Amino acid sequence: MALPGYAGTMLRVDLTDGSIKREPTSPEMARDYLGGRGFVAKILYDEVPATAHAFDPENRLVIAPGPLSGLFLPGSGKVEFGCKSPATGGYGDSNMGGHMAPEIRYAGYDAIVVHGAAPRPSYLFIDDDKVEVRNAAKYWGRGAIDTEELMKSDLGHDFQIATIGPAGENKVKFACISHDFGRQAGRTGVGAVMGSKNLKAIAVRGSKTIPLADAQKALQKGKEMYDSCFSKPGFKEWTPYGTAGVTDWVNEVGAFPTRNFQSGWFEDHKSINGKTLRETILVTDKGCFGCPIPCGKYSKATIKGSPVYVEGPEYETIALIGGNCALKSIHEVAYANQVCDNLGIDTISGGNVAAFAIECFEKGLLTEEQLGRKVAFGDIDSVIYLLEKIARREGIGDMLAEGVKSAAEKIGKDSSRFAIHVKGLEVSGYEPRYAPAMMLSYMTADVGAHHNRSWAITYDVAVGRDTLEGKAQKVVELQHTRPLFDALGICRLQWVEIGFELEHYGDIFPLVTGLEYGWEDLIKVSERIWNLTRSFNIKHIPGYGRSWDYPPARFMEEPVIGGPSQGKYIDRQTLDRLLDEYYQIRGWSAEGRPTPEKLRALGLGFVADDLSAAGR
Repeated sequence: MALPGYAGTMLRVDLTDGSIKREPTSPEMARDYLGGRGFVAKILYDEVPATAHAFDPENRLVIAPGPLSGLFLPGSGKVEFGCKSPATGGYGDSNMGGHMAPEIRYAGYDAIVVHGAAPRPSYLFIDDDKVEVRNAAKYWGRGAIDTEELMKSDLGHDFQIATIGPAGENKVKFACISHDFGRQAGRTGVGAVMGSKNLKAIAVRGSKTIPLADAQKALQKGKEMYDSCFSKPGFKEWTPYGTAGVTDWVNEVGAFPTRNFQSGWFEDHKSINGKTLRETILVTDKGCFGCPIPCGKYSKATIKGSPVYVEGPEYETIALIGGNCALKSIHEVAYANQVCDNLGIDTISGGNVAAFAIECFEKGLLTEEQLGRKVAFGDIDSVIYLLEKIARREGIGDMLAEGVKSAAEKIGKDSSRFAIHVKGLEVSGYEPRYAPAMMLSYMTADVGAHHNRSWAITYDVAVGRDTLEGKAQKVVELQHTRPLFDALGICRLQWVEIGFELEHYGDIFPLVTGLEYGWEDLIKVSERIWNLTRSFNIKHIPGYGRSWDYPPARFMEEPVIGGPSQGKYIDRQTLDRLLDEYYQIRGWSAEGRPTPEKLRALGLGFVADDLSAAGR
């Protein structure tokens, strides 16, 4: 019998033959891995062969809400998408807001596990117990946003729908999955894996309830949590600007990515910041399921006299499409955002790849003939041209669609020095050369360089950016805390942005599930998941270890140009010192591998045995 707080069923779909299977959610799985990101990690570790590449039918696409998804709780609209990543060849996942997570739970499922590959373009239709693999020929080739609009018209607006665009169909290695007209599972290439399976969309409608261990107390605690959010000093300050509101601060501390991370300061940042967004293009605020602090900004920009509607831009898009490509207008950033969303391109990686190509052109490493035209920083037409080429893998876009790591290997001529990635995943929106904890966060994130795992830039600024003391410990702490939200199926922004207390989650979890886990017990599960994903990488990538944890040469050898971080960088010797301390705190070897003793202490003895048998 399923635990309270869980729908009780895992849905399995084999696209190769269209077969549908259901199996009960294991209480042991729930206890040991919680849900969401934890379920994704365990299923991928157990079921994806080390010999399978990301686009192999044997790869799994796992969609998993968490035990707190869809409940009367602040920000309970989060779902995790995971697979073996085409960007890194290792573990990959990406988190999405909106309304998909609750709908999957209401349909009766704790996870959807998709494997195989459909013989023709298809979509997955889920209406409570009715599950079918349907023909998607009508939708194939359309944009992600266009497809969602058409499918809602065809199926009904009460369906929650996740789609891919042309980038996913063409297996661009940083393709995203889109939902709710602007929410994305953006990172690690989950959209490309969905495309490799000929799966255009997933449509879900549910009408069931979620059993709770103590519904009355959970309801009361939920009301208390909402009241606590409303009473926080930062509550009224956060919503007007959302994530775009951090633009000025990041620029002021010299961490705003500019011109392919050559600088951390953008002279035109005020023309693309949150204030300008709100005053010039905002239509309305937009929130995900259960959100008391809606960070979404539905906007109307104007390009060449024509209106462009988009959700956003969020901070990461402002940073990587805006500053990193040196676009000086919020209208232009919003337009590029809309193009990325409909093409199905992650704006973080997309902005990185476009900026990398432009710098290669400036340095004479890519010619006008190779690119098909001249490109330049600050030119919206250059950015849109590159994005469209990438999405369709046309001309130079075929090479750029592989990401900056692979593209630099093909271009050569020292271009790898400024291909800004870790493990093959492009770096998100914080220049880390004067922020040791943020640098270490990028280096050691299990999916590659992503701030989702450890947003440590504020800690660097708070305690002093020249000191290393305590930085490794803080990164480990954040890497257990932040991804835990992705296992629970709930948004972390209430905690991050308005100071909502973490203890609330330890209080609500037993009321939902009946499991007597306090906050520290949940953190221990998060540590187990972290070691499992690191072990997945060791199992799947030959030679994986310390050498995979270094950033590009630009971050270790080239000083920041201009702004408050002028002249700063962190040399390799210093990074080695940080890595040594980090590995020691984690109980890993000097090569960055979890020791058998550590794995067994975390209840991962089967992983220790696997790695030993594989000679890893």
